[in-house]
Amino acid sequence: MRKRRIAALVLSALIAGFGIKAWSDTMGAPEVERTTLALKGLPADAAPLTVALISDIHVAGPDMPPERLERIVGQINALRPDLVLIAGDLVSEKRTATHIYTPEEIVAPLGKLEARLGVVAVPGNHDHWFDMAGLAAEMDKQGITLVANGAVKRGPLVIGGLDDDYTDRADLAATLAAMRPLKGARIMLSHSPDPFPNIPNSVPLVLAGHTHCGQIAYPWGGAPATMSDYGDRYYCGRVDEAGKTLVVGAGLGTSLLPMRLFTRPQVWLIELVPQ
Repeated sequence: MRKRRIAALVLSALIAGFGIKAWSDTMGAPEVERTTLALKGLPADAAPLTVALISDIHVAGPDMPPERLERIVGQINALRPDLVLIAGDLVSEKRTATHIYTPEEIVAPLGKLEARLGVVAVPGNHDHWFDMAGLAAEMDKQGITLVANGAVKRGPLVIGGLDDDYTDRADLAATLAAMRPLKGARIMLSHSPDPFPNIPNSVPLVLAGHTHCGQIAYPWGGAPATMSDYGDRYYCGRVDEAGKTLVVGAGLGTSLLPMRLFTRPQVWLIELVPQ
């Protein structure tokens, strides 16, 4: 009987410990991951540029109400980025959500982002499943540039924006064609990292999200699900491969379950310098 009580106490302590860890990982302030890249195409005398990458915001109750996103926007503004790139999934319509917000409520906090070169976003799969037209209209009102299989120029950068690959809306050929007449250093923004191997070396930097770095991961590294056709090859962090660089952020919010475990919300701050 005594051994059973001890075992029960140990089990209860483990459950409580995992619960506390999950709460901290889910609701904690985003970690800021930093990296520097010598970007081909930047003028030799160009000053360094800082790009903040966020993704998978997944505004929905209980874990990501608009009020929490406002606080995160304040943290991003404090980093003083030159440009903010949003790699899709502004919303979550997960079945476990305690509250679903309107497009206006979802986008309004993002309208307070401050960056001298502006804010550029691409669609994610959840955006399409929710109300892409409504989100696009609100982004336009808030001065956020939405790019889907097109390109825009911001300062010395040409940003190609892929529509969502997960829902088969990405058109790489059309995006590259839109980038071609624009002069500047090339960056590709994509919700999913999976297009990375097919992007030519003329685009040396690809930024993505979608995977949440597993969202629920193993304490020793890796995750049971990566949401990538390439497994753990491209599911998290910086990857340098075939003369190109991929940065995949863990995102800010949650999907399916309103919980993270052994992953944290992330903002990537990428310093771009001339080669």
